[in-house]
Amino acid sequence: MVHILYIEDEIEIGSWIANDLKERGYKVTWLESGNEIEKYLSSTDIGILDVMLPGLDGFSIGRRIKKEDSNFPILMLSARTAIEDKIEGLSFADDYLTKPFHPDELAARIEVLLRRFQKSEDILQIGHLKIYTKDLQIINQKNNEEIQLTGKQYYLFQYFIRHLNQILTKEQLYEGVWGESYIEGDKTLMVHIRYLREKIEENPAKPTIIETIRGIGYRVKQ
Repeated sequence: MVHILYIEDEIEIGSWIANDLKERGYKVTWLESGNEIEKYLSSTDIGILDVMLPGLDGFSIGRRIKKEDSNFPILMLSARTAIEDKIEGLSFADDYLTKPFHPDELAARIEVLLRRFQKSEDILQIGHLKIYTKDLQIINQKNNEEIQLTGKQYYLFQYFIRHLNQILTKEQLYEGVWGESYIEGDKTLMVHIRYLREKIEENPAKPTIIETIRGIGYRVKQ
């Protein structure tokens, strides 16, 4: 799960944005000042900073963060629309969004920055799939389109990726994804594997991503 460090001192705005981002599936640490940022930098993936803050302003905080870690993506939020402020912000930050804005635009800009700063070790290449492991974004490189997984498909494929190259038994998969003991003869896992293959395999009838290991279970091999 992507972890966002969000710094905003206005309670109403901060609550609105933090709650919206959480509903979109992000983990959010919301601070009202930059006094304790050092505690969170190593565990967060991106920073969203308001410019007008008590004490150190967002520009000063952003510069401090970039000095510590130049690869930490920063998005500035500000009601300041003057070109001079934007230029100052973009002299160190990676994006600058002026208020008011639509939450969909903020979310889109977050995703762009996350992809830009994605570390190479967080990207898997399996067959025709490019997989960004932090948020399990899957791109079909044949058409450059994103493959959307829903519900248990997502958690099932995530489990495979966490156990890449391992042969997993039906019992391991069911207990790992459903959190319950597997009952012999239950078709639930098999049905979800079929649905998952229909989305990610070039030819679901002859799967190459999710291998069936006869008599044992399944494997995703890089």
